[in-house]
Amino acid sequence: MSEDFEIAIKVVIVGNGAVGKSSMIQRYCKGIFTKDYKKTIGVDFLEREMEFDGEEIRLMLWDTAGQEEFDAITKTYYRGAQACVLAFSTTDRQSFEAIEIWKRKVENEVGEIPMVLVQNKIDLVDQAQVTGIEVEDIAGKLNIKFYKTSVKENFNIDAVFEYLTERYFLDLNARMIEESKQAVSIGPSLLSSAHLTSQKAANSSRLQKTEMKDINSSNRRNIKQMSGAITADGKRKEKCSIA
Repeated sequence: MSEDFEIAIKVVIVGNGAVGKSSMIQRYCKGIFTKDYKKTIGVDFLEREMEFDGEEIRLMLWDTAGQEEFDAITKTYYRGAQACVLAFSTTDRQSFEAIEIWKRKVENEVGEIPMVLVQNKIDLVDQAQVTGIEVEDIAGKLNIKFYKTSVKENFNIDAVFEYLTERYFLDLNARMIEESKQAVSIGPSLLSSAHLTSQKAANSSRLQKTEMKDINSSNRRNIKQMSGAITADGKRKEKCSIA
């Protein structure tokens, strides 16, 4: 594989505030857990390399703010997403009831992509505000896989992102096969065109490292502007770290 290119998958983590989205990507990417809650302003970004089917994969994890006042800025970061984590907290019923809303927000920007439902903070089951049956019902209704996780105990965190990676490649291969079938049914004259289309799909995740620097730079500028606007409104300014 070329040194300047790599297979990269953009994953957005969405859900209400304080459900553990930031803690989840910190645990997955850095192997750390902090008890202190720090509200994400706009978006935060971390990445982790992994191996899948003999290929080196870079997961780009975008942690989005869960508060409505950040909708205008966070939804722009959904664009280009190739997979999504829908997260809610065991101890927060409102976060559970908002899952369908979050799913629609993402799909309004990017269409249907691989998704997974995550019930975080299962270590606090004695404080649960939702039942297991309710969670299974909504997972079935939305037709998405469901994981119980605990960032604190590092339970099932890796499994969530491994599943999304597998689903991404399964969907990609299915699209390529379907395109090939359509090309054959139309006629041999269009085979070369179908091949180019499939190649484009296969390479859609191969991003130049220099492009990632541009994304990070843009992210910093947007968050800085958002933070400035918040300060001007008299609200507390918070620092958002960017990988």
